[in-house]
Amino acid sequence: MTNSRSPQPNSSAEPQTSSARTNQQETHLNRARASLRQALSWYSHLRKPGQLPSNLELQAALKPELEVLTSNLNKLDYSVIRIAVFGLVSRGKSAVLNALLGQKILQTGPLNGVTQWPRSVRWTPNANAKVQVELIDTPGLDEIQGQTRAEMAQDVARQADLILFVVAGDITRTEYQALCELRQAQKPLILVFNKVDLYPDTDKQAIYQNLQQLGARGGDRKSVLLPDEIVMVAAEPTPLEVRVEWPDSEVTYEWEIPAPQIDELKQTILSILNREGRSLLALNALIQAREAEAAIAQKTIDLRNTEAENLIWQFTRYKALAVALNPIAFLDLLGGFVADLALIRSLSHLYELPMTSYQAAKLLKTILISSGGLLLGELGSSLILGLGKTTAAIASAESPTNISAYAGAAMTQAGIAGYGSYTVGRAAQVYLEQGCTWGQLGANTVIQEILNQVEPNTILYRLRQELEQPE
Repeated sequence: MTNSRSPQPNSSAEPQTSSARTNQQETHLNRARASLRQALSWYSHLRKPGQLPSNLELQAALKPELEVLTSNLNKLDYSVIRIAVFGLVSRGKSAVLNALLGQKILQTGPLNGVTQWPRSVRWTPNANAKVQVELIDTPGLDEIQGQTRAEMAQDVARQADLILFVVAGDITRTEYQALCELRQAQKPLILVFNKVDLYPDTDKQAIYQNLQQLGARGGDRKSVLLPDEIVMVAAEPTPLEVRVEWPDSEVTYEWEIPAPQIDELKQTILSILNREGRSLLALNALIQAREAEAAIAQKTIDLRNTEAENLIWQFTRYKALAVALNPIAFLDLLGGFVADLALIRSLSHLYELPMTSYQAAKLLKTILISSGGLLLGELGSSLILGLGKTTAAIASAESPTNISAYAGAAMTQAGIAGYGSYTVGRAAQVYLEQGCTWGQLGANTVIQEILNQVEPNTILYRLRQELEQPE
């Protein structure tokens, strides 16, 4: 997406030479590939035939997300950039793509709704391109069966790496609403002002300035789009009547079709592809992978929620009972620590979700807090009862009247231990659900690496600002 304010220099991303920029793009692409391969390896057991009955339901539920991971890895391996064009009917979306292709491949016509479904066409902008380009034509966003087509548009937008939004004059309310909805996909966007040949120069400039006043986010009318985010084209110019004088002095009139005015848009796209195309491809693949992995974790936890709940309560009871019966405080702490680790291991095995170093560090902190609660409970029983559980156990052996003191200390410790175990179990669920996208090659980690290295005055820099804005 774009940001309305001109980007300010970032000390962490100084201007680079062409060679350094190329190397950085390759690094981003390789890191993204490694991240997706790691994710697919984590869930490889769910992609094999002959699953256990308990896994068949989960395998079916996770099939769409696993296909997303596989599809995006293929995109990275073949360096395929997807450029999707959107707009209302009769704005010339198909004509714009035909003009870029240099031939009329996609059907156009005077009737509304010529394009009935998304269609993809490969485009080779030049022989030296480092990436392959797939142009995606879409139906008009305001046609009949609008809800179905809107859902189709959102699906295409999620898969796209760059969006072209075509208008043919002053933007309408419907177009503005559609534009804001597409921006929710958080993808770079170029506004294409088509059919400029139909307007006198003064009107054309007035419309261009009005388009610049569009907010970078919905409702923010004070913002303006940057100049390179609005391109004027005439993809299918209106035929002109020309006067022809023949050698015999005869004068006739013929209709002539001017060449498409598409060079500015083509150069804008090529500039983006050369400067940051592979980094943009890597970032968008990782964003989709992050969403897919989060959905995998959520579906897994939902499907196995009952088993997990029983497992957590089982460990909670066992830990509370063991702490209550054990007379030595030091062993309470050691045993509680081991029990919490066993609970986490059991939950990880139940869910079959990866345990990354990110999750392990967060959970270790939770376990230490739980152990600290036991320690504070021991100290508290010493102050309140005048002696700790260990001392009470020794005293009760000498005098049965001290058994009640021991029982009080033991019950206090058992309650704290049980609560701590339940807390650790719940925390493990949260980190198993959210932590798979972190870690050394987690999607979130690599996304942050790419965003931290982008240069100012690039489309990725403005995308970074959009991603960092609070919801």
